[in-house]
Amino acid sequence: MSDATNKGKAGLLLFAHGARDPAWAGPFEAVVAALARQQPGLVTRLAFLEFMSPGLEEAAGQLVDAGCSRIDVVPLFLGSSGHVRRDVPPLVEALRLQHGDAVQWRLHEAIGEHALVINAMAAATLDWLQP
Repeated sequence: MSDATNKGKAGLLLFAHGARDPAWAGPFEAVVAALARQQPGLVTRLAFLEFMSPGLEEAAGQLVDAGCSRIDVVPLFLGSSGHVRRDVPPLVEALRLQHGDAVQWRLHEAIGEHALVINAMAAATLDWLQP
């Protein structure tokens, strides 16, 4: 990678599956709002694989237009499903090809496989069991 790729603004692209019911996006939008409160300078976009918009390419374009030269793509999936293993990597590769060396793309594992998320789900479950 060139030095220019590693300089400039960082962006965060949260990528969820999508659903026909608009209410389904609520928890993901809450994550975006929490990130904005916790790290106001972080340029963040939420994108969907299907049924909802924006799609990955559109949201990625918004981050690039905002001057982001490094974009972290975080799949908001509970596990490495077929979508995460088969569909997401080629989509990110297409973004690499489209934007060339101007942008560094970092694809992360499914968020549900992160130890903090696993522990948070366990804690929330135990919280429901309290009298």
